Amino acid sequence: MGIPEIKPRAILRWTAYAGLAGLLAVLGSVGWVRFRASGHEYTAAAVPAADVAIVFGAQVYDDGQPSPYLAARLDIGQRLLESGKVKALLLTGDNGRRTYDEPEAMRRYLIGKGVPKSKIALDYAGFDTYQSCVRAYKVFGVRRAIVVTQDFSVPRTVSLCQAAGIATDAVGDNDQPPNGVWIKCWVRDQIAATKAVWEMATDPDPQFLGDEETSVRDAIEASPR
Repeated sequence: MGIPEIKPRAILRWTAYAGLAGLLAVLGSVGWVRFRASGHEYTAAAVPAADVAIVFGAQVYDDGQPSPYLAARLDIGQRLLESGKVKALLLTGDNGRRTYDEPEAMRRYLIGKGVPKSKIALDYAGFDTYQSCVRAYKVFGVRRAIVVTQDFSVPRTVSLCQAAGIATDAVGDNDQPPNGVWIKCWVRDQIAATKAVWEMATDPDPQFLGDEETSVRDAIEASPR
């Protein structure tokens, strides 16, 4: 019995179907996270107060300096703390290898700008947005927070933290770096919405969970100086 011949037109047709299905999945996911996050994005001046702001990590350069996107997030976190909108900052990011440490770089940057070390808590296992949100709830005991990220990531971040059990509002940085960086990041984040919806539906455990700790509570209660 011979192998059935697969016609080129059939291959093209099924490739088109697969591409259309993928596009619909992305568009549906984007629409869902935007619906869930609707009404929860504010400016730093207008956002409702909360005990803690969760500042999400991003690229740190080889010299230990935060990338412009990360620096912008940290600057917003500092403004929220200094204006009294929050009482502490939870810096969450990737420290998956010895030579790369987002949370420590974030803390150094803020301390260098005058933020008291006592008002900062660190999550070294925030390997992605979902894991950061779940760990904020389960490990650090966060129940209400302001999340700080880029504007294009706000719907996905708010949706994931809400799904984790955190009452969430957001402040997004809306600066647009030159050379098409913003467009690339925006497109990547829309595609990531599909992963976010899958995570909300399946609720997987983070790579690292561990016991609950008090560092966020301690930072909230710490003296400003």
